[in-house]
Amino acid sequence: MKLFTHAAERTGTPADLLVVGLGNPGTEYAGTRHNVGAAVVALLAERHGGRLKSGKERALSTEVRVGGKLIALAFPQTYMNLSGASVRLLVKRHGIDDPVKLVVVYDELDLPLGRVKLKMGGGAGGHNGLTDIIEKLGTKEFWRLRVGIGHPGDKDRVPDYVLEKARREEQEAIDPPFERSLDLLPRLATGRLQDAIAWLHTSPEDEAKRKAALEARALQKEAKEPKE
Repeated sequence: MKLFTHAAERTGTPADLLVVGLGNPGTEYAGTRHNVGAAVVALLAERHGGRLKSGKERALSTEVRVGGKLIALAFPQTYMNLSGASVRLLVKRHGIDDPVKLVVVYDELDLPLGRVKLKMGGGAGGHNGLTDIIEKLGTKEFWRLRVGIGHPGDKDRVPDYVLEKARREEQEAIDPPFERSLDLLPRLATGRLQDAIAWLHTSPEDEAKRKAALEARALQKEAKEPKE
């Protein structure tokens, strides 16, 4: 594809991964359900010592090093429905030469509150920000990190629902998977994508059981080995 074939126009080291969190700009939208993607990117920047700054790509962005890899983080400052224009400029700026090096983080009505899913490609599912990105990039083949915000139950309620701030009990349900999603970056940065999917889609409880089983197996093996 032409966009990605010529994307590496940047001078300097191209980013190994570009993570874009979707949302609407302005303090009035901070903390709303529609801005969970932007919130994830802000937390990633904070965790890895980055500082989001305004740039000519119509986005707040920064670069951080994770496991020796250069990661670009960005929050488009266009409104949600126009995210594609900013993402196209970010792709060029950071020398992203393959769509699989792009991860878009956004709110997902069709996932239960607090569920986080990573997937490659697919349609926009009615998400206007994603629709614009697909249109502007000319491809669907990039990674999506979908953060579940639940559905209000009535489609006529959706426009107001996504622009409302999450209630305290909702935030308490969202915080643990939020924290879990932040640990994805080292896996994504080093190309361990299937590992990232398996890890993210395994609940913390199941992960603890798996580790306990491995430790028990190792102890059993050690007990069976002949003593010198």
